Amino acid sequence: MALQIFTSNRVSDGIVVFQAKDGSWTESLDKSYVIRDEDALAKATLRAEAADVAAVVIDPYPIDVTEDKGVIRPVRYRERIRAYGPTIHPDFAKMPALGHFLSGD
Repeated sequence: MALQIFTSNRVSDGIVVFQAKDGSWTESLDKSYVIRDEDALAKATLRAEAADVAAVVIDPYPIDVTEDKGVIRPVRYRERIRAYGPTIHPDFAKMPALGHFLSGD
């Protein structure tokens, strides 16, 4: 199974968020809970669905990620944009220091 994390948008403000290990939602990709097996995926899915029903987040879904020395990186380019911000100019990125992840460097 590929490593995964849950992502969504927070209902209160539309900000992209990631599920933390305790089931809460964080704006920080590096604080997201990395799912490593089917059992963990099932538990994370239940927590995500409960947050959706409670209107904390909207339409949560798992995404594939890689992890290297504790650094989590979405696999798909679309998810990198959601995590790190727009590609039009590095000054507008959520995390300018991590803008190189958008290019795949």
